[in-house]
Amino acid sequence: MTLNRTPICSPDPAPHRSFTDAKAAVAELIRLYAQGTDYLRQAFQKAIEGGMPDSRFRAFYPEVRITTTSYGRTDSRLSFGHVAEPGHYATTVTRPELFRKYLTQQIDLLMKSHDVPVTVGLSSTPIPVHFAVLNDSDLNVPQDGVLPFLMRDVFDVPDLNTTNDATVNGVGFTYDDGARPLAPFTAQRIDYSLARLAHYTATDPVDFQNHVLFTNYQFYVDEFIAYGREALRDPTSGYVALVGPAGQRVTADDPDALMMDLPKMPQMPTYHLTREDGAGITLVNIGVGPSNAKTATDHIAVLRPHVWLMVGHCAGLRNSQSLGDFVLAHAYLREDHVLDDDLPIWVPIPALAEVQVALEDAVEQVTALEGYELKRIMRTGTVATIDNRNWELREQAGPVQRLSQSRAVALDMESATIAANGFRFRVPYGTLLCVSDKPLHGELKLPGMASAFYKTQVSRHLMIGIRAMESLREMPLERLHSRKLRSFEETAFL
Repeated sequence: MTLNRTPICSPDPAPHRSFTDAKAAVAELIRLYAQGTDYLRQAFQKAIEGGMPDSRFRAFYPEVRITTTSYGRTDSRLSFGHVAEPGHYATTVTRPELFRKYLTQQIDLLMKSHDVPVTVGLSSTPIPVHFAVLNDSDLNVPQDGVLPFLMRDVFDVPDLNTTNDATVNGVGFTYDDGARPLAPFTAQRIDYSLARLAHYTATDPVDFQNHVLFTNYQFYVDEFIAYGREALRDPTSGYVALVGPAGQRVTADDPDALMMDLPKMPQMPTYHLTREDGAGITLVNIGVGPSNAKTATDHIAVLRPHVWLMVGHCAGLRNSQSLGDFVLAHAYLREDHVLDDDLPIWVPIPALAEVQVALEDAVEQVTALEGYELKRIMRTGTVATIDNRNWELREQAGPVQRLSQSRAVALDMESATIAANGFRFRVPYGTLLCVSDKPLHGELKLPGMASAFYKTQVSRHLMIGIRAMESLREMPLERLHSRKLRSFEETAFL
């Protein structure tokens, strides 16, 4: 029996249904997705227990569709919630229970903007079996060669040809029937990132909060855990749990509960100070380098966070700076290279006023300095991001000249990558760094040279990031999500 003659078994087909109520539309998405994934899990269980299957098993992602015949009267102040012009639009959906609030909000806005219903049904995109069984602890997909059949002969598997960033990169992505995208990511792309996210952070995507802090130092993790425990002791804080790798959970009932380091820590240890509404704070220690920064933001972006900030260490480039001073980035010199193919180097990365103000206000609150006095410890300027950790060991004339010409005041290996991916994915971004060395002025990052800085500044720096996040949390979404980040033809969903 050849593959193309193998019968294909699928759940009973479901016709597309029209909805004028967003909650009802999302409930149908949840039902269809559960039906498809349950079918694949049962089929997979039978296949691994029963030997060689005599059929192929397939289920499909659900989808949302909308058709508009007029331009509509959209609120031009919003950076999301409407399509650019009349036409057919669609998006495949995965994990609708995880994205329930997001989907409800986006679908409701879309219907109100264009005064048309949405339709919900099954798409033509198969669900890879790996993603269907991902959250079932009793099932694991073995490597090819373990089972008596080839996985790809019986089930659909992840396909990199359909898992990409074509939509956010603006390369003219359309679905097979010509429908244009409603959302920045397809279902397969989201599933891929959710799986990678769980792997890199050792935490469940369910626990990720809407406000994400990135750092490049373990000291910040220790301080974040300490702050989280204090916040849980305060019944007015709104925080309900501190979640760490491997699902470790500290709650207000026992804020002093142990949180152990795992025998094998994940590549990017992540901790979530959670609120019931998801408006808490997630801290990700991405480690060092633009590749790590791209990896983390590539995957976290599918969760559609409201803002992400970089709070880490940098090299100060000006003689007037001291160890422990702050740098608020208002521009980026991109020499990280990891995004050159996705976002050309000539694209400017604008500073976002709402984020900049929140960060500066937070510095004022924590340091008790303001106005002209604040200039003693904080500079606003260009941050250069490079991909060579030991750039100091190369011939200096070229690098130093570029740094001087760009008016850079600080140098790191992550900030521009995080900002550029925020720009690309329409996630508001910002950077506040702390000077930990001054390589151009003989103050190298060597053991003992910055010990005082580490003791005094890390907690203060982290607190500034947290204060900024708490300020941004109070800001309406329509203010926070900037129209600066919209291209000529942007997706309707945030």
